[in-house]
Amino acid sequence: MSALTPISKEIAVPIPEELWEEANWLPCLFSVDLPVHLFTVRALLTLEPGVILETRYASSADVPVVVNSQRIGWAEFEVVEQHIGIRITELG
Repeated sequence: MSALTPISKEIAVPIPEELWEEANWLPCLFSVDLPVHLFTVRALLTLEPGVILETRYASSADVPVVVNSQRIGWAEFEVVEQHIGIRITELG
């Protein structure tokens, strides 16, 4: 399996699998962005446990998944036992 790395919108170059194996250990920052409408510094300073924040997304809407500041796909929130998790719904 080789991945394609875009050089421009028209050209993609295959990267040998061996190079990906060398990079597998590199750390990356994985996050799920959940924009909060009209969130202010005042609201940040008054946050307390149990506060509910209104977001731009409906509870069933997909939210962006970001790795190292690049959106890589979409996910939905899911409750797993007593934890909240995400289910990847789309990559790309």
